[in-house]
Amino acid sequence: MAAADTESFLHLSRPLAPTALNYQSTIAPLAVNVQPQAILSILDHAVRRDQPATPSTSSRVIGALVGSRSEDGSDVSVTSAFAIPHTENEDQVEVDVEYQKNMLALHLKANPRDALLGWYTTSHELNSFSALIQNFFASPETGTYPHPAVHLTVSTDPGADVQLKAYISAPVAVNAERAAESCLFIQVPHKVAYNDAERNALDLLSSAKDAEDRSAPIITDVESLTRSMESTLDLLERVSTYVSDIVDEEEDGNNALGQYLMGALSLAPKVDPLSIEADFNNHIQDVLMVSYLANSIRTQIDLSQRLATAVLATGEATDKDGEKGGERGERGERGGRGGKRGGRGGGRGGREQREPREPREPTE
Repeated sequence: MAAADTESFLHLSRPLAPTALNYQSTIAPLAVNVQPQAILSILDHAVRRDQPATPSTSSRVIGALVGSRSEDGSDVSVTSAFAIPHTENEDQVEVDVEYQKNMLALHLKANPRDALLGWYTTSHELNSFSALIQNFFASPETGTYPHPAVHLTVSTDPGADVQLKAYISAPVAVNAERAAESCLFIQVPHKVAYNDAERNALDLLSSAKDAEDRSAPIITDVESLTRSMESTLDLLERVSTYVSDIVDEEEDGNNALGQYLMGALSLAPKVDPLSIEADFNNHIQDVLMVSYLANSIRTQIDLSQRLATAVLATGEATDKDGEKGGERGERGERGGRGGKRGGRGGGRGGREQREPREPREPTE
């Protein structure tokens, strides 16, 4: 997994909330990992917002963060997000609680391993309304209790880079009456985590920003391999230039970066270029052989299925013809028996219908 670089943070112990308020009592530092699909969902929600910004209303949108949490609760991974309708002005804020509950129940039904992690907004501003919503997501009835709720702010200014900030909260009110609308936001480290496939997709999306029609064509595998090799060569050239500048004392060295480069070079195999070429050719031959065998097996299986289907069809046709012939024979035999019986009956009937003869007188 690759991740974006983040700044260093100093973790401070948060003050514990009074027991009567039922706030989370854990003070473990958090590390927030945000998946790209969650950020894309937030940006899509920001683009599709209904109301534009006015002097009396806010243009920010809010939503819930869902994902997984480590066993000790110190590491969370935001994998998805869904929007929550809300209205906000200078005097009050209203959140559709029923919609949030229904959407969360549907998401947990489809993804039983996920859990509610917190909420997001498309503004870096933190005010009393933010504290009110934060306490709602951290409450025992509707929130992440006993774990702290994560508040993620995402900047959506047109033409600017997307910036993320992650917070957790601690109550700072002096009494229980003001605890619902007061809290202390504490920034925690975060990173955007993605794998190689997601990175390729993000690179393809980012390449559309330089096009006039904001579209990026899908490249072939060969073109993707070519771009990857060109990118690798560029990185090697940058590293070589950096090392040369340090050797020539044109730039100050960095011990941490030098150790990282030494560790990366120690993992590289030390082989002869001729051996690499021979191994590459052998690998190509192995791949071609495996492809040939796979195609042969696929053809043999297809042929066997067709032969089996033909044999079954022929056997069924033969059985049907035999059954029809047997039925015809039985019908003929029954007809013959019926004809014989009819002839006998007719003969008997004819004899019974004859008139009796008169006796003849004897002649002398």
